[in-house]
Amino acid sequence: MIEISAQVDLFHPADRVWHALTDRELLGRWFAETTVAVDEPGRLLFATAGLPGFDDAVGAEVVEQRAAELVTMRCLEAGRRSLLTCTLTATAEGCRLSLRETLQDGEWSPALRAAREQSYQQALANRLPAILDWFAFQQVDLRRGVAGMTTELPVLEWAGAARSRGRRGVVLLAAGVGVLLAGGAAVWALRSEPPEQTGAHPAATPTATVTGSAATSSRPAPSASSARPDRTASASQRPSRTPTGKPSRTPSSAPPQQQSPDPVMTARYSNVNSRLLGYTGEVAVSNPGDVAGAEWTVVVTFDDDSEVGKVNGAEWRQEGRTVTFTGPPLAAGQSQTIRFDVRDSAAFAKGPASCAIDGRPCEGL
Repeated sequence: MIEISAQVDLFHPADRVWHALTDRELLGRWFAETTVAVDEPGRLLFATAGLPGFDDAVGAEVVEQRAAELVTMRCLEAGRRSLLTCTLTATAEGCRLSLRETLQDGEWSPALRAAREQSYQQALANRLPAILDWFAFQQVDLRRGVAGMTTELPVLEWAGAARSRGRRGVVLLAAGVGVLLAGGAAVWALRSEPPEQTGAHPAATPTATVTGSAATSSRPAPSASSARPDRTASASQRPSRTPTGKPSRTPSSAPPQQQSPDPVMTARYSNVNSRLLGYTGEVAVSNPGDVAGAEWTVVVTFDDDSEVGKVNGAEWRQEGRTVTFTGPPLAAGQSQTIRFDVRDSAAFAKGPASCAIDGRPCEGL
């Protein structure tokens, strides 16, 4: 049994995607123009003859249908018979659309099969999300309050903006606490008494005085004899400082694990899909070294007022046009994928202006 499959995760509810699957006008916008056969009212005709992977129009008949869940059609194209099933599964962000076509009679050449599968995947990942965004925009009544308008949808605050403002508030609060602590430390330093001098400093002062007044002093002890006992006394004090100073600095100054530098982390940016008024970006972070790396930071910068709404694979924050992603250390040869959804006011935006990991440019952008 030969099968072709394609799948896409969509940021739209299942009932909206179902409408795009069953409405002939919307089908013509993202897949192929669809009409009803004149001689058979229950039979649909898809104008697929010019699409990659199709060498003729497809006639289809619905054999099973469950609203917003599943539709199965029996298809006939150039003497080949197949069964095409589209399944919708709800997810936390929207829904997942899975397409599977099983060949029942006839055969596909390897080239035709590969082109057909690619055609399905491009339609699901690129054109369908764009039409869904457009359709969602049409459902929102922008002239709220005017008589004669249709359905009004509530305006919800974008989760990314709320999260960003909440995190900015935490940052400002932390900064205020830091300023208060720094001010208190400064006042304490000004009000405290000077530190007491150690035993070595008083010994140095008499030695300097004796040396400077050796020629004129009337003290019974000469400068040479007074200097020698001081050196002896200071020598007797040095052993007490040597065991506590040098041994404690030697092991902490050059630990073995700090002698080898952390491996250089790499990152590659790519667009998962582009759609009307937004796109989904992906950054693959890798540790190509032989040892575990340190925590990493990826910075993505936009050239407009784009807004990130959903992120998988990293902690993040957005400040203006800059989005910062952070993650835990990666073991040698390990990688981590960051995927984020972007809302952009420009139609079919292509991606961010720049991407960098630990200050180095990402590949692929």
